[in-house]
Amino acid sequence: MNYNLIVIGAGAAGLIAAGRAAENGATILLIEKNNKAGKKLLITGKGRCNITNESSQANYFKNIFPSGRYLKHAFGKFFTAEIIDLLNKLGLKTKTERGNRVFPESEKAADVVNALFKYINDNKVEIKYNCKAEQILVENNKIKGVKINANGKISDILSKNVMICTGGKSYPATGSTGDGYKLAEEVGHTIVPPKPSLVPLVTSGNLAENLQGLSLKNVNASLWLNGKKYKEEFGEMLFAHFGLTGPIILTLSKYAVEELDKKNKIKISIDLKPALNEQKLDARLVRDLNENGKMQIDNIFKMWLPSKMIPVFLDILKIESKKPGHQVTAKERKQILLLMKNFEFEVIDYRGFKEAIITAGGISTAEVDGKTMQSKIIENLYFAGEVLDLDANTGGYNLQIAYSTAWLAAEALTSVKI
Repeated sequence: MNYNLIVIGAGAAGLIAAGRAAENGATILLIEKNNKAGKKLLITGKGRCNITNESSQANYFKNIFPSGRYLKHAFGKFFTAEIIDLLNKLGLKTKTERGNRVFPESEKAADVVNALFKYINDNKVEIKYNCKAEQILVENNKIKGVKINANGKISDILSKNVMICTGGKSYPATGSTGDGYKLAEEVGHTIVPPKPSLVPLVTSGNLAENLQGLSLKNVNASLWLNGKKYKEEFGEMLFAHFGLTGPIILTLSKYAVEELDKKNKIKISIDLKPALNEQKLDARLVRDLNENGKMQIDNIFKMWLPSKMIPVFLDILKIESKKPGHQVTAKERKQILLLMKNFEFEVIDYRGFKEAIITAGGISTAEVDGKTMQSKIIENLYFAGEVLDLDANTGGYNLQIAYSTAWLAAEALTSVKI
């Protein structure tokens, strides 16, 4: 059978693209190398799926790299209200949480996958599982079809259009192993070298290891580049056996990865009391020490820090845990204050694609028409989602890129006579 469109990859972008193109009257074949659709979607948002972010396009542009404005046309066609409306019509109820983040009311990522699967089923999309795209077939710089490997059997499937929605290289266990880069490169596209993004950071020494499992809220983390403050984020973070992770660390990792690859020196400084300047914090320390002078310092510390941090702090400060509060010197108090405002970690590496939420790099957008998502090199070849050189901060932005580029591509290829 000849198809109007073969979509490669049944993730967020592939499901939206296949569903919309079929809704517009195209005959679609969706191929997926896994044995089911949406494997990566199932683990997003810790299994809850942060569907999108209900903020302005201007805010999206600030949170997308290397150039959010490339997506202006895609967002103009299909944005946050549209994906929420589509999912609602498919029976998925949503809710908006802190930071404009949208989740399914059920808090189950599987319900998002099921809704998108309903979308392709309702529009009679044909889907083949355990089917890997081996090669894009091109004739006279125009799409001819796809060479596939289905359960070890190689064959050619003909189609007027092909869309690559294979994702990046993050979480390779879900099937994101960079297949799309190879397919695109073989037909002449430039690949911006992929790197892990939104990835945990590795720190020197055993300081983070001693605090592993501890989660901090309402703290400020600053990234220092070669001794100068470079970026900072406020919110939640987590200590791991290898170093630092959690939302604000993942956001800062974008810059840390780039600079570590350039062999620059990176440090993360955590302000544990960002609501208090040094003067106000010192006044609080003085008050608590005076009012509880007979108490041991390790018990007084419980007023200031999580329990797990106390032995770590006392060890760094070289203060005896049983020391009464009234015996703490002004110099020791100053050292406590400085450590609370500047809890410092040397960053020496970052974790790999297995732990990266998203991939930075990919197919160069300079070679993809931002108004159609069509290749500028091969006629009727389209791209959508993470396979492109577009990545964003946490908060639902990355999935919205997938929906918007997929919808735009589906609209573009079905607006001409199929």
